[in-house]
Amino acid sequence: MTPQQNSDAELAGQPAAYWTGVAYEALIAFTRAQQAAKGYTQPQFWLLRNLSENDISPDGEGMTLPELREAMTSYIRPEDDLAAEAAVLLERGWLTQDAEDRLWLTEEGEQARVDLARNAPAIRAALHEGIGDADYVTTVKVLQRLIRNAGGTVA
Repeated sequence: MTPQQNSDAELAGQPAAYWTGVAYEALIAFTRAQQAAKGYTQPQFWLLRNLSENDISPDGEGMTLPELREAMTSYIRPEDDLAAEAAVLLERGWLTQDAEDRLWLTEEGEQARVDLARNAPAIRAALHEGIGDADYVTTVKVLQRLIRNAGGTVA
């Protein structure tokens, strides 16, 4: 079955919220499948990134799970179980936990973060296949305008 081809006029009348929702789910599913094929999850990578002073963490200080959940509030998904994900990283020796339940990145965890980050360009390339940078930039600018028009904030 071939997908229905809509005219530009028909596309112009379709709701942006529908298409952004479909795109979000497809992009997340693809990214997570690619990461799973490499032996890790997106939340595990986020934990490493949020605890690394060489990435998101401003100081490399340990954080509790509630603090990490708060730090990830804008991108964590409802089904993400940070406690279970952290347990895997503790088992791998990529994190340690102190007496105050703060998680800390180990040297092995920092190396894993660096290694896992190397997967991002291939994932991006697969997602951007057939899309030129100019079209991508235009799309992002349109989305930013839609966000502002809806009263949202563009970071």
